[in-house]
Amino acid sequence: MFAREIKNKVYYVGVQDWGRRLFDSLIPLPDGTSYNSYLVKGSEKTAIIDTVDPDFAEEYLQNLEGLDKLDYIITLHSEQDHSGSIPILLNRFPQAQVVCSPKAVDLLKEHLGLDPAIIRAVEDGEIISLGDKSLRFIHTPWVHWPETMVAYMPETRILFSCDFLGSHSAGTDLYDNGDPLVMEAAKRYYAEIMMPFKSQIRGNLKKVRELNIELIANSHGPIWNHPEDIISAYEDWVSDRVDNKVVIPYISMHGSTRKMVDYLTKELVSHGVKVELFDLAVTDIGKLAMALVDAATIVIGSPTVHVGPHPIVAYATLLANAIKPKARYAAVIGSYGWANKLVDGILGLMPGLKPEVLGAVICKGEAKEPTLKELSDLATLIAEKHKAL
Repeated sequence: MFAREIKNKVYYVGVQDWGRRLFDSLIPLPDGTSYNSYLVKGSEKTAIIDTVDPDFAEEYLQNLEGLDKLDYIITLHSEQDHSGSIPILLNRFPQAQVVCSPKAVDLLKEHLGLDPAIIRAVEDGEIISLGDKSLRFIHTPWVHWPETMVAYMPETRILFSCDFLGSHSAGTDLYDNGDPLVMEAAKRYYAEIMMPFKSQIRGNLKKVRELNIELIANSHGPIWNHPEDIISAYEDWVSDRVDNKVVIPYISMHGSTRKMVDYLTKELVSHGVKVELFDLAVTDIGKLAMALVDAATIVIGSPTVHVGPHPIVAYATLLANAIKPKARYAAVIGSYGWANKLVDGILGLMPGLKPEVLGAVICKGEAKEPTLKELSDLATLIAEKHKAL
């Protein structure tokens, strides 16, 4: 059995997916990912907490080779990268009981075809004893599905947090060890997956704060042996605080929109405002999502394609609408050839966002003096709004 002990008879038995570069056919994974699974041997009962993506079932079973008893298969979240190997485990351990939240029961029946007779739904706060160890289940809905929960083991002070507080990266280090690259991966993970659920996460963070935690054993990325780092980071990310920063995602077909972006950037910098530019023709969309976590303002730059926004800009705008950043302000800049409906087209793609729209600067062809004056005025207005924050 290839198992790495993280506490007394608590083992890491997950797998590393070094080559995966896209999650959900959408989310970039520059550093791969891991599917973390934990084996807990109590004096009376044995449990596995979360499984792995079924594509790695063979390696997973090798990690468990020699295990002769399994009482509980605990699934904290029903998505297949966590629960997908449950049927394979049940083939080996048919006597095991599957433990999940009440809202997960139907999902496991529908997605995995599990017999409801083997499923045990646990209520919020319910405790399962393993003998000298116990697991207390805490419902944490919408981090990031409605049925998710976490499990706390007071005897070892381990929080098994599933997707909550995780990060996408593959590696041989079991722990974060204070590595800033792990925190960067965690911020990317939050931005891409968790940010739409800020208000729900705030309440669930309060539940976590009440626990005496030494390790956070999440389901993707390294285990947090500096748990305060990630908890504090999440408290900041989900707060209402924004930075004095403007994020400008843009694309330019013939250079005119790019010149407007460059001019606006210089004007903003002269007012002491930080600017992050993202040329959508080449941008890692995950880095754009990270920048949006704490930006005060979004300025979208686009040329027209058949009078509407460029399709790549439309795609990025739809993504921004989906991940729901907390930006307070927004604006649109761009150029057109003969006619345009840029502003209505772009703003219509993000009905889920509620920023104050500071205006639009749109010009025909290349920006000339009147347009440059409008860009200067926009920069001044943004700077004033940021000072008021």
